[in-house]
Amino acid sequence: MRAAIPVLLILAIAACAPSAKAGLSETPRATTASVEPASLTDEATQQSEDQIGLTRTKRRDVQRRLTKLGYDTKANGKFDDATRDAISRWQEQHGYPKSGFLNTAQHQALLSESAAAVEASRSEHRSRGRRSRGIGGPIGAIGHVVGGILGR
Repeated sequence: MRAAIPVLLILAIAACAPSAKAGLSETPRATTASVEPASLTDEATQQSEDQIGLTRTKRRDVQRRLTKLGYDTKANGKFDDATRDAISRWQEQHGYPKSGFLNTAQHQALLSESAAAVEASRSEHRSRGRRSRGIGGPIGAIGHVVGGILGR
């Protein structure tokens, strides 16, 4: 009986090994929001951006969303040169005329895309399951058992 327990433990570890491989996900994410084809040709200007009514808080939100999508910019609520450049790169990547300003359709597309990216990231995180923290192996298993008994 004593020999059976380590053998079963080794078999369980070997069975779980393929699902425990780490690394970057190779699952493609949806990165484009559905947009009316006519709105792709509408060039955004300072005036069209002003019509959106972006407050300082909403500008910070746009900056954070751009950063989450990989267009790094400071979330300071001011659309400075770095933010205008990030908007231009986002526009170019999505087939919009590059102006560095947003119009209503582009603003909505940016909000949708970043929301979809956040949701995809959350679902990917949930599918990976909970990762163990701390020491692994037999010592970690003993620690988890003792922690469970002591309620920690």
